[in-house]
Amino acid sequence: MTDSTWQIPRIALAVDLAVLTVRNNALQILLVERGVDPWRGQRALPGGFLANDQEDLDAAAERELAEETGLDISRLYLEQLRAYGAPDRDPRSRVVTVCYVAFVPDLPTPEAGGDAQTAAWVPVQAALDHDTRLAFDHKRIVADAVERVRSKLEYTTLATSFCPPEFTVTDLRQVYETVWGETLDQRNFHRKVTGTAGFLVATGEQATGQGGRPAALYRPGPATTLHPAMLRPTTSANNQPRRIPCAVDA
Repeated sequence: MTDSTWQIPRIALAVDLAVLTVRNNALQILLVERGVDPWRGQRALPGGFLANDQEDLDAAAERELAEETGLDISRLYLEQLRAYGAPDRDPRSRVVTVCYVAFVPDLPTPEAGGDAQTAAWVPVQAALDHDTRLAFDHKRIVADAVERVRSKLEYTTLATSFCPPEFTVTDLRQVYETVWGETLDQRNFHRKVTGTAGFLVATGEQATGQGGRPAALYRPGPATTLHPAMLRPTTSANNQPRRIPCAVDA
C-alpha cells in the first residue's frame, strides 16, 4: 500500500469506568442500566464515547462518571486499566474503549443520569456470576479490574483508599479481607502494617468500640509502595496469584 492510497481508519474511541468500593462487608462495583441500544436495559459499566476530537481521555472518563452516576471525581483514586478493542465488541461499529479503574471509600447510592436509567452498587461476585449478563465485554473488564485491585493491595498502600480519613488497624485489615476474600491473622497483619515505614501515621487518638478496648487511630502515611510486598494467602509458592473465578464469556 502506497502513501497515496493509504487512509487513516475510522475507529470510535470510548471510555469505561470500573468503580470499586467496599460496602456491607463486600467488594462492590458500580453498574448502570443502559437506557439506549444496544443492550437497552442491560447492566453495564458507566462510560461512553469521547464528546469530540478535542476531549482528553481522562477528561472524558471524569465527565462520563459524573453524568451517569453523579459521583464526585475528586474523591476517587483513578487510573487506566487497559484498552479493549476486539473487532466485534460493539455491534454498532469498530469501537476501542479505554477502561479506567477507580477505588473509593463507602459512598451512598449514586444517581443515574445521561444514558443510564439506574445506577447501583453490585457485589463483584454477583456481577461475575455465571448467570449474570453484562453489556458488551464488560464482564471481562470487571474481572480484570477486580484482579487489578487485589494485586495492587499486595505491593502498594492502596488499601487506605477504601478507608475513612482516620481508621483503625482492624478497619484496614477488614478491607484486605474483603477485597482478597481471605481471613488474615490479626497479630501478623498488625505487625506488618505498623512496621512498614510510611504506611500508617498514628494520630494519637483512639476509637472506642461498643464494649471493646480503645483502638489507636491512623491516617495514610506518605508511602505508596510496600517493601516487602504483603502477598495474598492464595498466592502460590511460585508467586502466581489465584485468579478470580468467573464466566467472562457467559
